[in-house]
This record gives sequence, C-alpha cells and structure tokens, in this order.
Amino acid sequence: MLQIVPTPIGNLRDITLRALDVLQACDAVLCEDTRRTQTLLTHFNIHKPLYRYNENDERSVMRCLEALKSGKNCALVSDCGTPCISDPGWRLVKAAVAVGIPVTSLPGPSAVACALAGAGLTGGAFTFLGFLPRKPGKAAKLLMQAASLKHPVVVYESPYRVVKMLDLIAKTLGENIPVIAARELSKVYEEYIRGSARELTGRFKQKNKVQGEFVLIIDCFDTSAPQESLDEDSDFEMP
Repeated sequence: MLQIVPTPIGNLRDITLRALDVLQACDAVLCEDTRRTQTLLTHFNIHKPLYRYNENDERSVMRCLEALKSGKNCALVSDCGTPCISDPGWRLVKAAVAVGIPVTSLPGPSAVACALAGAGLTGGAFTFLGFLPRKPGKAAKLLMQAASLKHPVVVYESPYRVVKMLDLIAKTLGENIPVIAARELSKVYEEYIRGSARELTGRFKQKNKVQGEFVLIIDCFDTSAPQESLDEDSDFEMP
C-alpha cells in the first residue's frame, strides 16, 4: 500500500496523530529529501528506512514502485505539507494506481488551505496555480485566465522571486489589485501582508533580504479587465 502523509509546513506540533501512526507502522518512507525527513522522524523518535523519491527521475519512480509491488507498505512524504500538491508525488501515485496498488491519502497540513483561511476572502471557490512558469509571458497568461473567473487566485513563490512575481501581477492584473502575501505560515514570524500589488512590490524591494516561503492570494473579485501583458513566447526568464 502507498499512503500519502502530509507533514508540518513549519510548526512540528501540526503533525497529526494518524500521520505519526502511519510513519511508525510503515515499512519504508519515500521522501523528497532524506535529511529533512530524517530530522522530522528523529524528532518523533521514529526510525524507518528512507528512500529518496525524485519526481523527475524515471528510475527513481520505478524503484519506489518496485518496492510497493514487492508488498512493502510505504509512506510518501514531501519536505513539508501535502505531497502531490505543488510537491513531488503524483507520478508515483499514478503509477501505483495503474498497477492496482492501493493508495490512500491522509488529511493534514497544506499551505494553500492555511493561507486562504487566514486571508478572509472567501469560503467558496478559488483558483490555485501553484508555482507559475518561469517565463513571464506564460505566467501572465495563466494569471489572466484565472483572474477572469473572478475568484481569488493563489500562487506559491520563493523569497528569491517574490518581488518579480508581485511586479508581474501588477503589470498583468493592474497595479491596484489587492494581494495578500502570507509568509512563514505556522512559524514564529508568520504574517499576512496586505496591500495592492504595487504597494507590496515596493515594500519588498526596500528590504535588504526577503525571507520565508510565500503564498500570494490575489483578490480578483473586483478586478477590472486584465491589462495587455508580455508576449507568451518571450525569451526573458525570471532567475
């Protein structure tokens, strides 16, 4: 059996009792980074064989699949949050289902759900885009398509590219469109930073160093028609 196990996005106390039971009972843990997963397991005094799962390496996927086919009960984790949601895992799940291996998914920590709950924008529909393509043209096209639905649009971004992403949002959807930047969720320095796309761009540009992983929530309820943006085939890539 393959069991998908969400792990804390920051605060280790957010792990569920069921997740601990599965990790304690499984034969092996398939993980994104063995070092980070070992730190998590050691904290909870769990000792299991760890196998690195590389989504982009077909041999890695096949090795993990062979372990499952041999009868091993495996837990799949990512570095934090729920596997397969903007994190590795879906290729293995698809392969396991294709050969009839039982798959179950545990509920648990998710950055997108956590950020939306704290944003106070909607209790209903939203559009989740995860990490956008590096090419600004392609990213802008996805933003415009999502914004046209008039639901909040949620994207993930790293601290190294968040200024460029906010600038792209301002150029694509309008400088005054409201954005909530949620960072360091569940950690000591958790904060929700609110303002227009242009205001947040300027605010982060002034910082010597931007830290923390970001969930950006774009309030598209009252947005006007998206502005003309960069050509989708532009060769410029965000670093």
